[in-house]
Amino acid sequence: MAMGSLDPRRHQGPMSEINVVPLVDVMLVLLVIFIITTPLLTHSVKIDLPKASSTPNITRPEHIEFGIRENGALFWNGAPVTRQELAARFAVAAKKQPQPELHIRADRLAHYETVAQVMSAAAKAGLVRIGFVTDPAQSQGQ
Repeated sequence: MAMGSLDPRRHQGPMSEINVVPLVDVMLVLLVIFIITTPLLTHSVKIDLPKASSTPNITRPEHIEFGIRENGALFWNGAPVTRQELAARFAVAAKKQPQPELHIRADRLAHYETVAQVMSAAAKAGLVRIGFVTDPAQSQGQ
């Protein structure tokens, strides 16, 4: 450590050392404080909540199982349907309350254009709940 002298002939420049010992001491004290107080902030109050014996009332709207085969054949709940009948059937289904869901089951090799046309016709008629049905067992094996 540099010590100053009282001799005026020995002129020294300013001391250029930074004393980091007090900074380290402060950081260690803060670290200990945080280590001690953090577990105190994470404790929750134990409350014995009452038990309810109600069952949820799940009302599922009617749904339409719509199938599309690889060759373009269309099926409405298992019954064959033509493309000309789609707009009328979708319009009747869209007016029902609650509105049914359209579940599209398209063959893996079905043309995308056919699926897109069916979805477009359903959306134009006013059906808003359209979904695809897949088989997860087949997708895991490939």
